[in-house]
Amino acid sequence: MSFESAKLLEAIIETAIDGIITIDSKGHVESINPAALQLFGYSAEEVIGNNISMLMPEPDKSRHDSYIANYKNTGHRKIIGIGREVLGLKKDGTTFPFRLAVSEVFYKDKSIFTGFIHDLTKEKAAEDRLLQHTLELEETVRHRTKDLISLVSELERAKADVSNSLEKEKELNQLKSRFVSMASHEFRTPLSSVNLSASLIDKYVEQERLDSVAKHTNRIKGAVQLLNNILNDFLSLEKLEAGVVVVNQQTINVVHLGEEITGEMQMICKKNQHIVYQHTGAHAEFDLDAHLLKSSIINLISNAIKYSGEDTFIEFTTEITDDICTIVIKDNGIGIPEEDQKNLFEPFFRAHNTGNIPGTGLGLNIVKRYVALMNGELEYWSALNQGTSFKMTFRK
Repeated sequence: MSFESAKLLEAIIETAIDGIITIDSKGHVESINPAALQLFGYSAEEVIGNNISMLMPEPDKSRHDSYIANYKNTGHRKIIGIGREVLGLKKDGTTFPFRLAVSEVFYKDKSIFTGFIHDLTKEKAAEDRLLQHTLELEETVRHRTKDLISLVSELERAKADVSNSLEKEKELNQLKSRFVSMASHEFRTPLSSVNLSASLIDKYVEQERLDSVAKHTNRIKGAVQLLNNILNDFLSLEKLEAGVVVVNQQTINVVHLGEEITGEMQMICKKNQHIVYQHTGAHAEFDLDAHLLKSSIINLISNAIKYSGEDTFIEFTTEITDDICTIVIKDNGIGIPEEDQKNLFEPFFRAHNTGNIPGTGLGLNIVKRYVALMNGELEYWSALNQGTSFKMTFRK
């Protein structure tokens, strides 16, 4: 190496923002740059010549010599470790996290091991703050979900008590209106905050692969999806009851819509749940209302996800033949008891085997009315513990 190259290399090491330490084959420190000295709180004289284990907390401190011995016995060369997260021991006895990459260099007939140290203190602190923020938001969502379920129960009790009395009907409508007003104001802000937090945590998961953060992200997304579904159901019902739903029938690409919905809904599936979409027919276009159709399909697939277990498939098929468009969503879930099927499309009705699975009992009523607005027909088949299938048929 020329004198100029050696000086350039020395300048790069001295000014590097990450710590750089070199050790011999016995683990003794040969050099340490200013960034590493600042991280560990030592002077160069205190470190050079000593075993590198002085910068390690237990158990790595006691095991370091065996690491080098094991490496020598394997006969591997080049890279020893890339991006391993470890703890460093400062002079004052405190520890800090860093990412360590180690490589072996042959220089002047001997092996030199070079360690590159990237301090993770600030990143870990940011992750801890995000995790705490996530837990607080999750608690907020849990409380609001509890309030929402309580209010839905109140609505169901009110419906059961409604008689032919106009006064009773008026009270129920007022109760529904109060719920819609409350939901619109009380849930939009926390939903936005939770979504933002989940997006930030996803970014850190991609960078750091933190399983614990990913778990809380999924919980938040599940709560957001639940609240969104409930809110959308009530807002859709209000529009239907008010007669302000406008049908915008136009030529749409059913296949593109199906693929888009499949991608969106797959993100909220349970563990190893898979939505299998398939289209049959030479044509992909049909005259339908894209918004009403998408809302109907999403509602049916959401039910299939909720009422099916993990490790299951949800079949989603579309078919266009001549002047008929057929859409089928089929699951292998808990099914609908035969005695409950006669009330299946009544608003607020839920089958008795749904247990603690959240829902408003409005989804199927909304789907049936949307399908009717598009001049279609809605059919179904279901058996207890065998699954459920819904079929929408539209004709030109």
